[in-house]
Amino acid sequence: MSGIPHDHYEPKTNGEKWLNSRLPVVGLLYDTIMIPTPKNLNWMWIWGIVLTFCLALQIITGIVLVMHYTPHVDMAFASVEHIMRNVNGGAMLRYLHMNGASLFFVAVYAHILRGLYYGSYKAPREITWIIGMLIYLLMMGTAFMGYVLPWGQMSFWGATVITGLFGAIPFIGEPIQTWLLGGPAVDNATLNRFFSLHYLLPFVIAGLVIVHIWAFHTTGNNNPTGVEVRRGSKAEAEKDTLPFWPYFVMKDLFALAVILAVFWAIVGFMPNYLGHPDNYIEADPLVTPAHIVPEWYFLPFYAILRAFDDTVWVVQFAGFITGGIIDAKFFGVLAMFGAIAVMALAPWLDTSSVRSGRYRPMFKWWFALFVVNFFVLMWVGAMPAEGIYPIIALIGSAYWFAYFLIILPLLGVIEKPDPQPETIEEDFNAHYAPNTGGTKTAPSASPAE
Repeated sequence: MSGIPHDHYEPKTNGEKWLNSRLPVVGLLYDTIMIPTPKNLNWMWIWGIVLTFCLALQIITGIVLVMHYTPHVDMAFASVEHIMRNVNGGAMLRYLHMNGASLFFVAVYAHILRGLYYGSYKAPREITWIIGMLIYLLMMGTAFMGYVLPWGQMSFWGATVITGLFGAIPFIGEPIQTWLLGGPAVDNATLNRFFSLHYLLPFVIAGLVIVHIWAFHTTGNNNPTGVEVRRGSKAEAEKDTLPFWPYFVMKDLFALAVILAVFWAIVGFMPNYLGHPDNYIEADPLVTPAHIVPEWYFLPFYAILRAFDDTVWVVQFAGFITGGIIDAKFFGVLAMFGAIAVMALAPWLDTSSVRSGRYRPMFKWWFALFVVNFFVLMWVGAMPAEGIYPIIALIGSAYWFAYFLIILPLLGVIEKPDPQPETIEEDFNAHYAPNTGGTKTAPSASPAE
């Protein structure tokens, strides 16, 4: 399964040999769980198991919730209240599902930022990175459609605003919007479409996760140094790696237990903290909320969407050279999806020969500013589009694109990297061996890097 030399599964009993010759599932599981893993991985490599847990949690709780939900505009809101009040354990199931989505996005953002800092997108892991971005896009679509299902005020008006973005596409926007909604406006057909897709897409995500894991098991895990595992012989590889079981599995489970302790505290004591009170009011097409706000995990891109209005010179210039085809609304849509596209193109935009940000002194500062900018955009996305907030959003959006399109390509040319260790073993010994006689294991890794 991996290009790193290691012991593969060898069936011993006649039963094992019979099964392995017909369906080598045991060998596949063995090679997955015993895959040689760089032994210098730090605690930022624990998010894979959190993401795996979240996907399983969302699918299981979602299947049970669907048994009691009615996807009809006249009954959807009441059916959610029925789940909360009358179904045994219904309130807990719904709160697990609601807050599980937030934990999912906390983990995926930490996972992406880890990959951006340590250069996990660089060759030979470009395909792994692209698959990860596809999973992220499907997560966003699934979460958006799930937010519509309770049929509260914020659900209805959020769906109205976001689906209206498709209408901004020149020439073909209105037919696409009508097809998506199932009619001229958000109504029962829309709810049925979103319900169907919200139920289906998690299984598509699960399939892509398997491909994602397969992809990086083929190329091997990245690690904090960015130095590849030696592949000349099994003996050399063993100096840089440890088997995933039991070393990293146990530490991943410990990290998951700590995170779940916080998660359960939120579910038990403050389950509605991340929600919006307007969503406990049944959807009313005749009453518009004072301030339409998406879920927190969409806020950075919502801020980018709103940042480009008619007063921004780049929008005016785009409208001028296209004869008005690209207006402010369509430009905002392009910017929002473009912000995700430039992340996906990071393997080709980063020109540095050094993989890990640990050895890139200038990169560290620009990356730290990028992380701060991400949270600033999240904050400003929750604010009204008035006063100083649009200006902050515009500055944050400009830096987002500048980071990928200007800073990363330039740093590869002008930056002088720090010395790197020759091998993973050298880095591991430098960090862990002096205090333990060379026997300490590194912090965690995950099978869903």
